[in-house]
Amino acid sequence: MNDKNIQILDCTLRDGSYAIDYKFTADDTARVCSALEDAGVKLIEIGHGVGLNGSPKYGIAAATDEEYMKAAGSVLKKSMFGMFCIPGIARLEDIDLAAKYKMGFLRVGTNVTEVEQAEPFIKKAKKLGMIVSSNLMKSYALPVSEVVKKAKLVRDYGVDNIAIVDSAGGMLPEDVHNYISELKKKVKGVEIGFHGHNNLCLAVANTIEAVKAGATVVDTTLQGIGRSVGNAQTEVTAMLLEKLGYKTGVDIIKLMDAGDKIIRPIMDTNKGIDSLSATLGYAQFHSSFLDIVKKVAKEYNLDPRVLVIEVSKINRILVTEELAKKVAVKINSKKLSNKK
Repeated sequence: MNDKNIQILDCTLRDGSYAIDYKFTADDTARVCSALEDAGVKLIEIGHGVGLNGSPKYGIAAATDEEYMKAAGSVLKKSMFGMFCIPGIARLEDIDLAAKYKMGFLRVGTNVTEVEQAEPFIKKAKKLGMIVSSNLMKSYALPVSEVVKKAKLVRDYGVDNIAIVDSAGGMLPEDVHNYISELKKKVKGVEIGFHGHNNLCLAVANTIEAVKAGATVVDTTLQGIGRSVGNAQTEVTAMLLEKLGYKTGVDIIKLMDAGDKIIRPIMDTNKGIDSLSATLGYAQFHSSFLDIVKKVAKEYNLDPRVLVIEVSKINRILVTEELAKKVAVKINSKKLSNKK
């Protein structure tokens, strides 16, 4: 792909499902897919927030994976639909089902420290003719040099795209530029992508910076709907890319209509960035661990924001209740010492 031609990968139906308790129906899927295709979006991600086989264990979705696939496949003529896949949640047989419905792309998501888990899923999807992406979740947890090594591993598994993922929404534009530019220079033979969250209100800015650094596939959602406080807004990102001279192939007016008429009515449009969500971004702390922190903070009478920050200094990949409690004890001990 020419670096001036940018593919928008719209994740409204997948990442956006977190924001509405996974209640996108099969009919919603067909309607949003139709609107996105009409607006010129070529890559459309559907399904449960955590991907294949996510329901019911990780939240009960309004439809099955198969029903989502049928809905998307029934309306899309020019655009391609795909789904997310987390090894350990998804199973290899789920990819067979996806192939049955002629799914065009699969995105295999692993923590950046655990990319080896992706290998069988990548190889199976490639064998079945899908375009495959490796999404390096929590990319910020490793220095750039180590991320490059992990990216080379998944490239050798056969992926077409490698995406830097700002899972906690805490990366700064210069961080994004550094990660993307290094992958672009040192990991040849694949497209580079970016998936950002908006905890520090930087999702759009970071997405634009990723493109400037060499990313050619960027994730967005209509109205910015998504997990935690959301993602880069499709409509705004497309506008800025066009203003900067990049070619996206989308009709911005139709995108705005889709956002306004379909997605905006189901959102709490007055919702801002609350202080705890902003803290998640500041500390690069993934929202999936928030229930643990809230529980421990209540038990130890602590401000959850303080606990988030201190836990993140120790581990940002896997936060357990045991770890949170150890940190909580240290915080309270320090408070007592300071009072003496």
